[in-house]
Amino acid sequence: MKHILITGGGGFIGRHVVAELLDRNFEVRILDALIEQVHGAGDVELPAGADLLKGDIRDPEAVAKALQGIDAVVHLAAEVGVGQSMYEIARYVGANDLGTAVLLECLLKNPVERIVVASSMSVYGEGSYAAPDGRGVDDARRDPERLKAGQWDPLTPEGEALSPIATDEQKRVDLASIYALTKYAQERAVMIFGEAYGVDTVALRLFNVFGPGQALSNPYTGVLANFASRLVNGKRPMVFEDGRQRRDFVHVRDVAGAFRLALEQPQAKGHVINIGSGRSYAIAEVAGLLAEAMGIPDRAPEILGKARTGDIRNCFADIGRARELLGYQASRPLEQSLHEIVAWVRGAVSVDRGAEMRQQLEARGLVS
Repeated sequence: MKHILITGGGGFIGRHVVAELLDRNFEVRILDALIEQVHGAGDVELPAGADLLKGDIRDPEAVAKALQGIDAVVHLAAEVGVGQSMYEIARYVGANDLGTAVLLECLLKNPVERIVVASSMSVYGEGSYAAPDGRGVDDARRDPERLKAGQWDPLTPEGEALSPIATDEQKRVDLASIYALTKYAQERAVMIFGEAYGVDTVALRLFNVFGPGQALSNPYTGVLANFASRLVNGKRPMVFEDGRQRRDFVHVRDVAGAFRLALEQPQAKGHVINIGSGRSYAIAEVAGLLAEAMGIPDRAPEILGKARTGDIRNCFADIGRARELLGYQASRPLEQSLHEIVAWVRGAVSVDRGAEMRQQLEARGLVS
């Protein structure tokens, strides 16, 4: 496999995947609609050496053109964000699921050797937990009435406290948002297609990706970019619930390496694989670490004490399968990489739209 099409290759993760593949002497073509919410109104800076086709993943003519002479596809094109997906439902289903369907139909006439699709940790809903007796729990859910009362942590049916543990790929899917639903549909459509037509397929379930180049003016992008945008505009980061919810933050260059490995490693065929750091961080802790790295440690996060519909409490990755099948290892921990975020923020244009995002959600009853 030498010629790779990257759908959504102009996005935050896509640009890093493009650079990773170019560095390894792959020929790279990008298909991207370059929408303003993600890319801004100006020109998009892409790695030199890639061939860019501007087009919508839902346009069969654009997709068919992009597939000419291609050996493998990295499918990243998607609308991103749990909150916005809960009210712009047609937009998310159209871009993510219809877009994937158009790609797969075009592949019938323009076959490739392998497809690597970007899935999401959001498909898990709540992560895995351990009950007080040591029993594993993979179907934890939070009660809406308890959330309204500020009781954030899921319990056993008997009302016992649960302890969060690393989530592996065996954990049952539990779709808590429209975004999660669309990502799972993308993942399964690609895997079903591969089985039916003899195409190698790999799905990478990405955890919270961070790094330089993330859209700072898109309030539905990664939490670290949202915090940075608030801080650079002289405001406190907004943290839902009590800030103790835990997530796995993985550097975008580690993610880019995972996509390359998923193209290269034959044993990855047919597998769904977590891509995270294997570490967990409390959200309020992350806000504090970033403020300290930016030289404003006194700007404590604003703890909202409210929950967003579709959010989960804890989810962080077990990356054992990624090590085994890909030879993957996360090498850029969050706490050692914040200087890159700070440098990026200080050199980028950032319009804080966090309050606007909150108002949009509250107006629709999606915050309680």
